Amino acid sequence: MQPQSPANLTRMPAWIRQNLGRGGQFPTTARAVDGLNTVCDEARCPNKGECWSRGTATFMLLGDTCTRACGFCAVKTGRPAWADRDEPRRVAEAAIEMNLSFVVLTSVNRDDLPDGGAGCFAETLEQLRLAKADMGVEFLTPDFRNCQGEAAELFVATLDHLPEDSRRDLVWGHNVETVPRLYREARKGAQYERSLDLLKLAAGQPGVEAKSSLMLGLGETREEVLAVLADLRAAGVSRLSLGQYLRPTLANLPVTRYVHPDEFADYETEARGMGFSWVKAGPLVRSSYYAEEIQHETDPA
Repeated sequence: MQPQSPANLTRMPAWIRQNLGRGGQFPTTARAVDGLNTVCDEARCPNKGECWSRGTATFMLLGDTCTRACGFCAVKTGRPAWADRDEPRRVAEAAIEMNLSFVVLTSVNRDDLPDGGAGCFAETLEQLRLAKADMGVEFLTPDFRNCQGEAAELFVATLDHLPEDSRRDLVWGHNVETVPRLYREARKGAQYERSLDLLKLAAGQPGVEAKSSLMLGLGETREEVLAVLADLRAAGVSRLSLGQYLRPTLANLPVTRYVHPDEFADYETEARGMGFSWVKAGPLVRSSYYAEEIQHETDPA
């Protein structure tokens, strides 16, 4: 695939069609998440219209201010002063109001907190499962830079005092986002090996599926992407999302090229051949896109 010149990047290609509709369950979703933070809003997700109309949203815990400044992300950066001890209960109430059977929980990076915010994830999981015992949950966590082991122990302790089947339909996701060569520019404060270490921890929890995601179009090569996929499988990751990077603001990194849908289809074939059991790949795929499809997909081949 030949690189695209800057002139070719002034317009999005025809295959990127963002659903801006506000029909279906959009009003109900908007009412339920009022007063809470969602990655849909804070990260300017292009799928907000589609997902909210389907009655789903990704809750963003621990405020709207991140302690890091990733080059691709629209979430604001600073010194967070926000903490709401009642947030886990309010998230659970919103999930019940939306009649969700599966919930995705993510957060800003909170390197200022001793536990990196792991306690809030654990308490929200508990509130969700107490509100609806069979509710599926996906954590999409930071790398817990200073406390990976402690975070895993906290999650395990929370699961251990919930009902016996509390590990059912539970996914622990952490996004590597891009290839190692681009980390200094795209993921300030992160380290590729540290992210892999967390994913190994996640995959090592009995009954828990590990998941990760990459954005394409930041300057990576095919060989680099395939090398990352191999690293993820070696770490025990079974669920994978691949999507097109779309520049959220002019202050963020530019798009180097728009990846054709055929290329995404090729990556999906490669990923399935490596043993990933659940794969979503396409221009508008994001890490939490159709995450509620918890069951393993079968390889059409």
